Amino acid sequence: MYIPTAFAESDTTKLHDFMRRYSFAVLTSQSEEGLVASHLPLLLDTQHGLHGRLIGHMARANPQWRGVDGEVLVVFSGPHAYVSPSWYEAPGTVPTWNYVAVHAYGRFQIVEEEHLLLEILRRSVQAYEEPRLIPWVFDPSAGYVEKLLKAIVGFHIEITRLEGKWKLSQNQPDERRQRVSRALSEQRDDDSRAIAILIDGGLPP
Repeated sequence: MYIPTAFAESDTTKLHDFMRRYSFAVLTSQSEEGLVASHLPLLLDTQHGLHGRLIGHMARANPQWRGVDGEVLVVFSGPHAYVSPSWYEAPGTVPTWNYVAVHAYGRFQIVEEEHLLLEILRRSVQAYEEPRLIPWVFDPSAGYVEKLLKAIVGFHIEITRLEGKWKLSQNQPDERRQRVSRALSEQRDDDSRAIAILIDGGLPP
């Protein structure tokens, strides 16, 4: 990922927090047929490896897991917003886009053992159901689970490298950044307002 120095974010804790918050990611890999990508919810395990590891599963019918060759890339995308040059109130400026993203590179390992697959499902359900007012409870002894396990493939990705890009108008003078933040906070979409909060150093709700 192209990351000018002004936009680089290398704080591992901050990157991990972002990956948890925006956990629906794009897994890209190289196969004999070329590049392949899948959109998947992924869990982050920070207790494993230097940069942590990602845990997930995909449909067994998805051919991606069969042909992974070499390093994989996982892209986590956060809020993003158009920035109008009119907000700068300065001649010679051009439109741009502010956004936040993390790229995780790593090694892909297939998980097919039943007890490990069950653990992946249990952790996934717990992570996404826990915030709900009335969480749904996963019962591994339910009759449908055996059929479900045959239809999926689990995987781990040991993260070998992390890249973070926080493009939030840091290359502009403070006065212009404040104008951009104010303008974004007045937009109707959630992403624009989230970027405004990030420019001001806060965390979106």
